Amino acid sequence: MKITDLALELGVSTYSIKQFIEDFDLELSECLYPNMEVKDDFLRFARENRKFLLKYEKDLTEEKTCSQIAEQINQPVEKVEALIKKQKPNLFENGMYKSSVSSYGIDHDLGGNYKFVYDYFGNKTPLSQRDFIGYRDLFFYITDMLNPFIDEQQAKDWGIYKPAGIILYGPKGSGKIFWARKIAEIINYEFREVKNSYLGTSFINGKKADFNDFLTSMMKEKKVLLFLEDFHKIAKDRSPNQNQITENEDTKDIILHSIHRFVNEDLLMVVAADNLLGMDSEVFAPGRFDVKIPVFPPNQDERAQMILRYLTHHLEEDAVLMKILEYNEADHKPFWTEYSSKMKLFSNTMVIDFTQSVKKRLRNHYLKVKTHQFKIEKSLLEHSLIEAATKLTDEYLNSVQQFIFEVSANDYDAFTKRIEKLKHELETYKVVEMPRRQIGFHHN
Repeated sequence: MKITDLALELGVSTYSIKQFIEDFDLELSECLYPNMEVKDDFLRFARENRKFLLKYEKDLTEEKTCSQIAEQINQPVEKVEALIKKQKPNLFENGMYKSSVSSYGIDHDLGGNYKFVYDYFGNKTPLSQRDFIGYRDLFFYITDMLNPFIDEQQAKDWGIYKPAGIILYGPKGSGKIFWARKIAEIINYEFREVKNSYLGTSFINGKKADFNDFLTSMMKEKKVLLFLEDFHKIAKDRSPNQNQITENEDTKDIILHSIHRFVNEDLLMVVAADNLLGMDSEVFAPGRFDVKIPVFPPNQDERAQMILRYLTHHLEEDAVLMKILEYNEADHKPFWTEYSSKMKLFSNTMVIDFTQSVKKRLRNHYLKVKTHQFKIEKSLLEHSLIEAATKLTDEYLNSVQQFIFEVSANDYDAFTKRIEKLKHELETYKVVEMPRRQIGFHHN
C-alpha cells in the first residue's frame, strides 16, 4: 500500500503522515520503502492509532499560540517558545499564531512520553543494512517533487506534469549521485550515467554519433533516468567576449533544445552541480530544469550513523574488525558522537575517508598485537580525523558558503534547521589570525 492510499483510508493528509514521521524521529527504513510503499509495522500502527493521527493532523493545521501549545501538552511556555523559535523561526501567521507546528511534536522534543508510538516497530534495521541514513526531510522533499511520477492523477486533476529535468546541487562529495540513483529507484526508472565520452563525438554500436544522436537513442528506450555530472561547467552563461562555441556550450544547447521532448518519451535528465552560480538563465526556464533539489552535507547525527555504517558495512559477524569494535563498545552510535561533532561540514566522502583510515590503522595495530582485545586509542582516531580533514580546503568551504546562500534563497522554510546548523558549523572555520589557522578561509 502506498502512503497516499493509507492517507485516504485513514482520512488524513499525506503531509501529516510525513510530518508525523519527522516529528517523532522515526527511521524511514522502518516506515517506508523507497517507492513510498508503507511497511507492515507502520501500517499496523497507523490503523490501530487512527484516532491519534486524526488528533495530530487537527492540531498540526490549527493556528495556535505558544501558550495554547504549552497548556495542551503541559509544558512550560518558555520552553515551547524557545523550541519553536529555534526549529521553525519563520512559521508565523497573524502575528503570534503558529501553524504547521505540532503540539505533540513539541512535546516529544521536550521529553514527553510517547512509548506507544515506538512499541509498534520491530527490531530496527542495522545501520549497515539501511538504504540510506537520516535525510528524512530531503527524502520527503524529493518525493514531493516526484509526485507527478508517483501519482499520475495529478496531471488530470491539477495539470501538474512530470519534470523533464532536475538539478541536484550541493558541495562536492555530498552524495548527489546517490540521490540521483534514489530518484531512479523511487520512480522505477533505469539509471544511466552520461559519460564524458558521450558528450562529444562517440561510437554507439560501432557507428559514429554525436551527443544529439545519443539523446535520441535514449528517448527510444522505456523509462530511463540520465545522470550527468558537473553540470555547472556545462551550463555556464556564455561570456559576451567569447567568439568560439566550446564543447560544453554545444552540449548545453543540445540538451536545452531536446529536453521538451523528454517527458513524452519517459526520459528524465538529472544533473549534478556544485552550485548554481553563473548558469545560463535559459537552463531554469519552465519545462527545462525548473526543479532544483539541494543536497546537503550530513549533520552531526547523520555523520555518527555514517561512521558506524561504513565501518561495519559488508562485515561478517565474526569479522576481526567487528570483534575489535564490540570489545571497545564502538559498535554503537554513541561511541562515535564525539568524533562526529568534530567533523563540522564534512561531506559524505570525508566521512568515508575517515572510516577507511580508521580501518587501516586498526588493522596495522592488530597485526602487531595479534589480538582483537585492545583499546582503540584516541590518538589513532585523531590522526584519522586529521587525515580526512585535508579535503576541507578554502575552495570547499567557499562552496559551502555559496550553497548556503543558494539554498536559503530557494528553500529556507523547507530546510531551516539544516541551513542554520550549516551556518553555525561554517563559522567555526572563519579564523582570522593566521598562526591559529589550520583550515578555513583566508583573510586579508
